[in-house]
Formats: sequence, structure tokens, C-alpha cells
Amino acid sequence: RTFHGNNRLLTSQIISHYESINQGKKELPEYFNFASDVLDEWARLEKVDGKKPANPAFWWVNDEGKEVKWSFEELGSLSRKAANVLSEACGLQRGDRVVAVLPRVPEWWLLNVACMRAGIVLIPGTSQLTAKDILYRLQASKAKCIVTSDTLAPAVESVLPDSQFLKSKLIVGQGSRDGWLNFKELL
Repeated sequence: RTFHGNNRLLTSQIISHYESINQGKKELPEYFNFASDVLDEWARLEKVDGKKPANPAFWWVNDEGKEVKWSFEELGSLSRKAANVLSEACGLQRGDRVVAVLPRVPEWWLLNVACMRAGIVLIPGTSQLTAKDILYRLQASKAKCIVTSDTLAPAVESVLPDSQFLKSKLIVGQGSRDGWLNFKELL
């Protein structure tokens, strides 16, 4: 509780909303989207409260001590931008599939929320996948997009000739690579 600023009012408001649905006092929504129905609601409630600093919705620390911390409002804004990258730059639509072969960097979580927001199916893959594993996932899923790091891009490139459904490739990294869109630049 002290980690999140002990904001009981915010938590109790969210819990009471979902309890009222469970008790039949509120109608169960026909469509549920975690990004808009939960994260955006937390961001709205934080703005309304305004008395305390925003609680971290996401807090990532790497081995060297570098931190990335996003409030609910920041995570909502970034996930909307990431959903736009997937929809506009990559041409993905609701129901399309994207394979993410990334280490657990902040962009991995951001893609998860962006895919939920846009109705895109995320197929996560560990950074330990071989080129053969990546090809299998691309073929079996008929994914239209792949997102990976600059270190894993060569493995993806080695299987591109056999990936007939793949339309776009996003790279998460600092540099650029021929034929790849840079996720951070587009964001």
C-alpha cells in the first residue's frame, strides 16, 4: 500500500464498480477492453483525485538500474500511440496477428496494451527463439507483423523468404535497419 501511495479511494472505486457488475446492479458490458475499460478509467480517477501524485501503472528497472516509470495516464497515451503505429504504419486491423520476439523491455508491455486497445492479437515469443522457431510461429499464426530487437532481426531476416503473410517488420532499438520500421521513432 505504501508503494502505491496508499490511495484507497481510487482502489475502492474500481473494486466497487466491478463488484456492482458481479452483483447484477450494473449491466455487464457487451464488449470489454482492458486498455480502455480499466487503464483509462484508472487514469481518469487519478486526474479527478488530483490530491496525490499519480500511482505508477508501470515500473521497470534493468540490471544497470535504469528505470522507466509510467503513470496510468502516460501508459494510456503511449499505448494509444503504439496502437496507431500498428494500425497506420503497419496497416494492421482488428483480428490481425503480430508476433513479438522481444526481451522484457518496456516496449514489450506497451505492445501488449496497444494490441488489446486495437483488437490486434499479440503472439509473444521469447528472445531465445531460433530462426526455425520464429518461422514456425510466423507460418502457423499467419502473422502480418513482427516486432523484434535489433539483435534478433538477423534471425527474422533469414526466414523472410518463407514468411508469405508478413507485411511489416518493426524493430525496437536505437538504430535503423533496411526494410524495417523503427518502433521508437514512429511512437
